[in-house]
Amino acid sequence: MLKRLDLRGKSGELADLLPRPDSGAAVPAEAVRELISRVREGGDAAVRELTASFDGVEVVDTLVPASELEAAWESLSPALRSALETAHRRILEFHVAEAATAHVHKSDGVTVRSVSQPVDRAGVYVPGGLAAYPSTVLMTVLVARAAGVDDVVLCSPPGPDGNLAASVMAAAHLCGVTEVHRVGGVQAVAALAYGTETIRPADVVAGPGNAWVATAKQLVAGDVGIASAFAGPSEIVVIADGTCPPAAAATDVVLQAEHGPGGRAWLVTWDAACADAVCAAISQIVELSPRRDETLATLDADGFVCLVDGPAQAAEVANFIAPEHLQLMCDGAHELLGDIRHAGAVFVGPWAPASVGDYVAGPSHVLPTAGTARFAGALTTDDFIKRMHVVEVSEAGFDRLAPAVAELAKAEGLWAHAASVSRRKEWIASGVRP
Repeated sequence: MLKRLDLRGKSGELADLLPRPDSGAAVPAEAVRELISRVREGGDAAVRELTASFDGVEVVDTLVPASELEAAWESLSPALRSALETAHRRILEFHVAEAATAHVHKSDGVTVRSVSQPVDRAGVYVPGGLAAYPSTVLMTVLVARAAGVDDVVLCSPPGPDGNLAASVMAAAHLCGVTEVHRVGGVQAVAALAYGTETIRPADVVAGPGNAWVATAKQLVAGDVGIASAFAGPSEIVVIADGTCPPAAAATDVVLQAEHGPGGRAWLVTWDAACADAVCAAISQIVELSPRRDETLATLDADGFVCLVDGPAQAAEVANFIAPEHLQLMCDGAHELLGDIRHAGAVFVGPWAPASVGDYVAGPSHVLPTAGTARFAGALTTDDFIKRMHVVEVSEAGFDRLAPAVAELAKAEGLWAHAASVSRRKEWIASGVRP
């Protein structure tokens, strides 16, 4: 089930010792580009055709009426409504506190204000198919809301009956989503990016998805803002030792794998007995799982137990993988945290499984995958905000800085740039105020 890698006593570059998935290898970019073009040119008709082809259902009208969203909320059990409200409160509180504020810098007579302006319209994608993800509704929509975005459109693939899961619609109602559309896959990303007759284009597209969805987001980048990095299939790396109960580490290795194929699930340890015990526990857990097939698909394709010389090498392996989720379940976890540089989110200690981050910790669970945590981070309010600089210059500040402007402009051969300050100096000398 888990393939074993033994790095103990080995030297050399980790790139030569460890496998690393190619995020684009499993998805032909040209095929995705062709689907995007079909939607861009064909609009709603193309969306309906692709939905029938990929989801196996005919959806005449993609828009879900607000009354259906409200009815879905009312249909939930009191326990699930309470859980969603708890998550809603915690996620919104965290991101409101994190939201950027105006910054003012004054120097040499120049005042510069950095003003955060939210985008006008945000598009969020919520995966479906293998499972329903109301948590992703909260983890995307509420981040946009905390950034100040008033207009949020949500797309999610329809189920076999042509509808969305009640929990997803209920979460959309709770978050006050402007529009909800029964559209998934590449066609949803294309519709959010370029618009159709019934779906107005968004300024930013956010949300996780399979490799096809993630690739589509990469291909439309530049025409629309793409929040976060390659938010594709789920990943987890668990660093554990003999102080961690094997069943706990095993469950946490499996918890992201149950999302289905395309992800990664790794156990990294310097304790061979721990590796054996956790692997045995994983086998037992998988057999009990209602999502056995989806879990096995991930573990068989990219499930590994990696034996290392010690905590330092474990950190090196984690940094090389740059996983979406990294869990530290070992003695000295806080000290080891200081060596971690690349991960979407890190969960420290025995009481912080990644599932807490998936649902209620507060930060968004939309995280970079496929190694993109090397240069990108979690979805935040910054993904829905543009920073606009407002510059004011006093006369004294102008006098002080004009010579530098003129010299730099001359060096670059830009006559008008230099004249913009020299002419003002002439006006001042003649007694004319601009």
